[in-house]
Amino acid sequence: MKKVIKMITRMMNNFISLLNGANDETPVLAIGAMLSKQQYLMNSNNINDYEFKIFSQFGDDGIIQYLIKNVEIKNEIFIEFGVENYLESNTRFLMMNNNWSGFVMDGSDKAMNALKNQNWYWRYQLTHKAVFIDKDNINALLDGTDYANIGLLHIDLDGNDYHILREIDLSKLNPSIIIMEYNSVFGKDKKITVPYDKNFIRAKSHFSNLFWGASLPALTQAAINKGYSLVGCNLAGNNAYFVKNGLLNEKIKELSIDEAYKESKFRESRNMDYSLSYIAGEERLQMMQGLEVLNVETNLLEKL
Repeated sequence: MKKVIKMITRMMNNFISLLNGANDETPVLAIGAMLSKQQYLMNSNNINDYEFKIFSQFGDDGIIQYLIKNVEIKNEIFIEFGVENYLESNTRFLMMNNNWSGFVMDGSDKAMNALKNQNWYWRYQLTHKAVFIDKDNINALLDGTDYANIGLLHIDLDGNDYHILREIDLSKLNPSIIIMEYNSVFGKDKKITVPYDKNFIRAKSHFSNLFWGASLPALTQAAINKGYSLVGCNLAGNNAYFVKNGLLNEKIKELSIDEAYKESKFRESRNMDYSLSYIAGEERLQMMQGLEVLNVETNLLEKL
């Protein structure tokens, strides 16, 4: 049964890729709803078995559907930042399929205006703000939502992710689930992050486009300090999932770094002229050799 379900899921994902080019989301949403309900037939505690993609970049739509079925959610509200124009994002299917409310942010005025002009924007309780997020403004921005005990918080900044997670006051927001983008090129052994830079822009930090964010161990330590446990990463190797300690259960269990870590296989590295270089594996880290990162255990800078 499990093999049959996986085969059907792959076929549907291929069909969804074709439909995503259309202006009408109805067929895609119908397939997504089927894939979500199909999860009830599966008997696995591995979040990767539940992956599927509707509007997420990789299989995160499926993981999120699985988690909200098995984690207590007080309020069906999400916050996601670093969404660009929101067309490809991790909470859009959650909003459209499950009718969650939410707040999204991005540093681009153009992207946020494009979101507001979508023909479906009026149908949902979605608010947005164009703002460049830093440690000085993040808590005021979140306080302004007046949200409390939300279901999901997703941080995807391609830069200061670790520093922002540490800075956020979660006492009121109290999300059940936190999603953090991690840089798998930094590996699974060291707790490292790019040094904090209020004006950090990934494309300008290093020509390779690989010098950004934090390692999975660094983000996991920050999450642990806030009362959350690592429960897995997507197969693509770029998003890590954390659940509030008190909400863990037989279906959602804490994993070690070794158990959860996935190495990214997508090849987004650049040459000095910003053309794709398509390098993979250890060669990616070698391209950044000599750059300084912050070791969050020692709080000292060290070179890659």
